[in-house]
Amino acid sequence: MKFQQGYSQKQQQTQKLAMTQELQQAIQILQFNTEELQDYVETVSLENPLFEVVPPKIQSDLMQMHSGAVKEESFIQIADHPVSLFEHLINQIHLNYRETFIREIMLVLVEYIDVNGYLRVDEEEIKEELNATDIQYLDALTLLQQLDPPGVGARNLQECLMLQTEQDDYAPELAYLLIEESFDAIAKRKFEQIAKDYQISLAQVQQILDYIRSLNPFPGASFGGQDSNFIIPDLTLVRREGQLVVLSNKRGQLRLNFQENYFNRLKQQADEETKIYLKEKLQQFEWLNKTLGQRKDTILEVGKIIVQHQAHFFEDKQGALKPLMLKDVAKQLEVHESTISRAVNGKYIETDFGVFELRNFFVNKVNDEDTSADEVKQLIASLVEQEDKHKPLSDQKIVELLAEKEQKISRRTVAKYRDALNIPSSSKRKRFD
Repeated sequence: MKFQQGYSQKQQQTQKLAMTQELQQAIQILQFNTEELQDYVETVSLENPLFEVVPPKIQSDLMQMHSGAVKEESFIQIADHPVSLFEHLINQIHLNYRETFIREIMLVLVEYIDVNGYLRVDEEEIKEELNATDIQYLDALTLLQQLDPPGVGARNLQECLMLQTEQDDYAPELAYLLIEESFDAIAKRKFEQIAKDYQISLAQVQQILDYIRSLNPFPGASFGGQDSNFIIPDLTLVRREGQLVVLSNKRGQLRLNFQENYFNRLKQQADEETKIYLKEKLQQFEWLNKTLGQRKDTILEVGKIIVQHQAHFFEDKQGALKPLMLKDVAKQLEVHESTISRAVNGKYIETDFGVFELRNFFVNKVNDEDTSADEVKQLIASLVEQEDKHKPLSDQKIVELLAEKEQKISRRTVAKYRDALNIPSSSKRKRFD
């Protein structure tokens, strides 16, 4: 038996994407939001003396166009250090009450008020810790609950609504009494029973309930506890001669200033090793500057396609969004889908009616049809708005009405979209006035 081994030469050509360090960094730079990008570039600049970073300016192009020659410094200072709920309450106590034991109890209780304005404390432990009597504790609590915002210091939702009603001179006459005596009946919507108990009409009950709904269940939530974060839009949408035009927000972009004088001075005096170092740092600067430009151009091109596709929304802010997939935009720009994903996450467009994250304009189709969930939600909201409030539409009836509009979705989907729109069920939408 003879063993034979043959050798042959064959040339094969394959194509592979070499994930170089520079390519990885370019991908990362596209993915960064404005704040992350600034942190990254400033870190690079610490190791490269050939350029300095000029950070983005808070004021956007749209703000500049609407406000004229506005001083930039005054805009930057807006919401710099918002007053927290704790600070707001402490200031009121110090301004309105002299140094007494009651005030001392109030100052301690403030520390137990959560971010929503509710008092979360074991009353018996506090009284024992401060050696306070029941009367002293209640006096302090009463004074605390009279502070601004109305409802602060409440121990539960019922007490919160009672405090707000008590301080409102325009509250309906029986509102406080109903909250105090019939809170469970209100929550369970026993309107007929309430009307009978208080010998008032259903229309009067409805008026009181409408007022109660206008009260704030979280009186402390509007106060900030930390510094506000500014969103710096990457894009600005303007109208020119009746057309929607997307622009890069130049004032919202950081810039690299090349230190040319410093570079030339070192280059003339440098030895061979220093020249190599300068060449390396120059290449780093040129690559980074080019990559930042590519990032800006990519976001701009993606933004233009979004605005073109969702023009109905931008022309009329009540307009529904159309189905749009990442792969659709990727195909138009002849790039990978992941590139589009990185270009829209954490990137914002500023319009004259708000600032929106680009990824929010990508919506899926409903039942593989050319209709978005957003459009169906708008149809549901419109149907509910036009319904007879004495005989609200059931979810099944909404399904039937949508079918007449050639929108075939299940009752479960209607319920899901209705919940997403914060629209109560038909039984809770029924009115008696």
